[in-house]
Amino acid sequence: MAIGNYIKEIGRGKDGARALTREQADDLFGQVLDGSVTDLEVGAFCLAMRIKGETAEEMAGFLDATRRRMALLPASGQPTVVIPSYNGARKLPLLTPLLALLLAREGLPVLIHGSATEDRRVFISKVLEALDIHAQAAIKTIAPGSVAFVPTALLSPGLQRLLDVRRVVNLRNPAHSLVKLMNPVDGPALIVSSYTHPEYAISMADTFALVQANALLIRGTEGESVADPRRTPKMQAFVRGQATDLQAYQSGALTDLPDLPTAIDAASTAAYIGDVLVGKQPLPTPIAQQLAHILQLHRSL
Repeated sequence: MAIGNYIKEIGRGKDGARALTREQADDLFGQVLDGSVTDLEVGAFCLAMRIKGETAEEMAGFLDATRRRMALLPASGQPTVVIPSYNGARKLPLLTPLLALLLAREGLPVLIHGSATEDRRVFISKVLEALDIHAQAAIKTIAPGSVAFVPTALLSPGLQRLLDVRRVVNLRNPAHSLVKLMNPVDGPALIVSSYTHPEYAISMADTFALVQANALLIRGTEGESVADPRRTPKMQAFVRGQATDLQAYQSGALTDLPDLPTAIDAASTAAYIGDVLVGKQPLPTPIAQQLAHILQLHRSL
């Protein structure tokens, strides 16, 4: 169906818009990813979905369309831990690479995928470069015990174009939620995902259940999929879509706060991560708890 007909259904406002079926959402999003629609139509789609909000059925359809068009990484023989990184650091150091390196040290293959979505934050690529982990230039298997960073543009140029719309309209669109839900591996994966606002916890959980994903879902640090080192977030597990609460949110800050670097630039963050890895700095308790949950969940797959 032509995209204009879909926009007519989803663009009637928050109360008048109609939800799409999974198959319709698949068709619509495929047209957007393929670049077969105009920039004006893409903008109308993004704004209409921003106002309406995505249902789990729609997000599942978007994921279906994305997966068929994505350059999938070959499976490594065991479930790959997939960590999306799109928010970056604004006030706190970006410790997503610390979690990834700790998981790799336990012998797991770890994929970080992401891209910079705005210009005022420190993004994952810079911190990883400071740790001598450089972006892959080609799709290949991730060896157990290693961390690979794959830019979104390498996985799906169409998805990257949609993420870049934010730089024009200054609003998120379905792609910003989708990248935190997708499995870019041609095989089993454990997705370590996060949300920024409580309403996304519900919609993301519903989508993980619908697509029968294996995942760990937390309220992340400034939108990143790593536990806030200063407090304990709620952590929820999904095994083939079945949800289990692993840990309840504990209000307030920890009594024993970690000595985080005051500067959040890539070099300072990488130096702190290096100190934690060699034992010069203690591993923040919330991240240690998240690490333990991921390892236990991975063993159950």
